Amino acid sequence: MTAGLTFYILMWPVLVAGGMFVIARGFFKDWAEARRERRTII
Repeated sequence: MTAGLTFYILMWPVLVAGGMFVIARGFFKDWAEARRERRTII
């Protein structure tokens, strides 16, 4: 029971960090492409 609860609690920061990494990776990819094309992101 304790190991399962510990895993459940520690799983959320990993999932959030993974989601933020995917979003940030897409943002920086778009940002770099916009800089190469000399245009704004918005």
